[in-house]
Amino acid sequence: MAKIRVLIVDDIPETRENLRKLLSFDPDIEVVGAAATGEDGVQLARETKPDIVLMDINLPGIDGITATEQIKQRVPSAQIIILSVQGETGYMRRAMAAGARDFLVKPPSGDELMSTIRRVYEIGVAHAAQIAPAPVDVATGAPRRRGRRGRLITVFAPKGGVGCTMIAINLAVALQVRLGATQKIAVLDGNLQFGDVAVMFNLHPTRTIADLADRLDMLDGELLNSVMTPHPSGVKAMLAPPNPEMAEAMMGRDEEGNPRIRTILRKMIDEFDWIIADTWSWVDDVTITLLDEATFILMVITPLIPSIKDARNFMDLASQLGYPMDKLALVINNADIRGGIRIDQIEKALLPATIHLPFDERAGVIAANRGLPIVTEEVARPLAQAFGQLAAVLVEKVEQFEATESEQDLEAEDSRRMLGRIF
Repeated sequence: MAKIRVLIVDDIPETRENLRKLLSFDPDIEVVGAAATGEDGVQLARETKPDIVLMDINLPGIDGITATEQIKQRVPSAQIIILSVQGETGYMRRAMAAGARDFLVKPPSGDELMSTIRRVYEIGVAHAAQIAPAPVDVATGAPRRRGRRGRLITVFAPKGGVGCTMIAINLAVALQVRLGATQKIAVLDGNLQFGDVAVMFNLHPTRTIADLADRLDMLDGELLNSVMTPHPSGVKAMLAPPNPEMAEAMMGRDEEGNPRIRTILRKMIDEFDWIIADTWSWVDDVTITLLDEATFILMVITPLIPSIKDARNFMDLASQLGYPMDKLALVINNADIRGGIRIDQIEKALLPATIHLPFDERAGVIAANRGLPIVTEEVARPLAQAFGQLAAVLVEKVEQFEATESEQDLEAEDSRRMLGRIF
């Protein structure tokens, strides 16, 4: 692939040199210039046409935010990452309003800097594709939709502590492995107060879903991707806020009375091929939205009486909410645990299971404590193979569902044409 061209703008010579040395370790990155003032940064950006600009806020002459505005006007393709010793939210908002794509507190770690550069570069590439002329339908002359609606798989457990998050992240990675890099896979942490996706993925985010709370009116694909955190597997994660207080902003409703999470979720469905939503066991506005919008709901239980009882109650609730039973897929975790209820008895009381996940305490503990998905770190273990089977079954179910929908659409279109001929 072509190298990512980076321009450094910082008034401190030592910082410029340290950044240059740090970036030189990555063979995919090329530093095309360095400037000590905002004015020089704008001029160099016009001359070198960089992909990424690392921009300090405090500069002699025009400051970094003003320089960012001017670069975005003169070199729209350049993606700007602001670097500052100040980490206040006010600085971040000013930087984003000026056109910056990300904001890092100095000094960033090497891993944080490299991953941010790559993520922002991907956003720039995606933006270039988005502003390209849309393909046109030859028959109608209207722009064609670029892709089908993304599939949302909501992982829900009526009783807590049965492994929802572990299942969600491993399913996402298993889908990425199975479908390859051409498919965009995302995980949404729907447990906004106490979400664990970041921990289970060993991610240290600088952005979370809370950063979108007061920007929903301007939400587009670029803004959405700017707050998501990439995982080495290729999966991208929309992470829960770092503390419960910050979750309050996302739990309200917009001016039209819709849950705020719905706006974000629907944009994710537009942007990604598959979204795996992790949830908690409390049925609130957020959880209901994730259940309503789901292509399939994975109802997770363990073979224990309290878990089975709560699953039965949830199935009654799902019926009251108008969910068809074929929207529910039963996942029995720790299916072969000693002393558990027999599988055939569970399926008789509830519904046939989509997958039985074997009990593997060692793999689960290691994965949770190290933040390493079982699918990639313990590939030979039966539990990892079971996640691969779950991914395969879901892909097949979705394909069958979409084929049925397509047939129904064709039948409806034939009926309309016939009525048109009659009348």
